[in-house]
Amino acid sequence: MSDHGFSKQQRVSIFIDVQNMYHTARHLYKGRVDFGAVRKNMIAERNIIRSIAYVVESGLEEEKGFFEALRKAGYEVKSKELQVFAGGQKKADWDVGIAIDMIKLAPKMDVLVLVSGDGDYIPAVEYAQFLGLKVELASFGRSTSSKLIETVDDFTDLDKDYKKYVNKVTRK
Repeated sequence: MSDHGFSKQQRVSIFIDVQNMYHTARHLYKGRVDFGAVRKNMIAERNIIRSIAYVVESGLEEEKGFFEALRKAGYEVKSKELQVFAGGQKKADWDVGIAIDMIKLAPKMDVLVLVSGDGDYIPAVEYAQFLGLKVELASFGRSTSSKLIETVDDFTDLDKDYKKYVNKVTRK
């Protein structure tokens, strides 16, 4: 992470689009994101206000352990159930919820850290910048919206040191 304007006095909140990051790490590296390492690196020594991981529940037993691991890594976990429609289509997305939380928390922070590669966040990022926040992005550059990268104030490409942020999945 670069340190453009880095200060230990900065109040930071981190917002993680878990589904986006989970599927990207699985697709690119056949592994799982180490969300604890991401949090530690992105917050650095600054003052953490909130760190929120947004998850989707699909009813699988192993999710409980994963959600608990997120809590132990310092995240507040917000969840919603996977929607399954009559035709079998599934929908699970937190874009609007994350954007609303970013704006609601804006007065309490100096730096907003978004962990996602989804370009749908661009309007929320631009609004946060309009409010005077510095917006930092952490994601896997190969699968991140180039427009999102251009929009944020600072970008940490997790691909560059992916072994630090991705744990290989071992099959038993």
